[in-house]
Amino acid sequence: MVRVLETPFDLNAEIAAFNDRAGAPGAVVTFSGVVRGQAGENAVTALELDHFPGVTERSITEIEAEARARWPVSDIEIIHRVGRLGPEEPIVLVCVAAAHRREAFEAADFLMDYLKTKAMFWKKEHRADGATWIEPRAEDYKDAARWEESG
Repeated sequence: MVRVLETPFDLNAEIAAFNDRAGAPGAVVTFSGVVRGQAGENAVTALELDHFPGVTERSITEIEAEARARWPVSDIEIIHRVGRLGPEEPIVLVCVAAAHRREAFEAADFLMDYLKTKAMFWKKEHRADGATWIEPRAEDYKDAARWEESG
């Protein structure tokens, strides 16, 4: 299941709902990302995420299907926020259920690498001295490249 939301979501409630739906598969891996809560005079005051409605969801649904084809997972949920988010607000939640931990961890890692480098989101950091569009780091692309080699 893929959801792109303009409104906040409750990480704990979403994880509990996923666990209830998944039953007892053997392994459940969750990853949550939040806006960094930084201190200092030039800390990030907000993160703005933009997307192409419909197109973004379809592209994430396609990568979810690829994860299901690569690993024997029983369930996947991906929630991603868009809009303006403040420090410590949840941005993303990826939940994966599988019979064994390795498959669940790898599928979740694969999905996050895709979301970080290829998903159709545009991010802008707001700071006291202005706003800047940000791109994935070189390390993010390196992490994602390993799936092309093992695909």
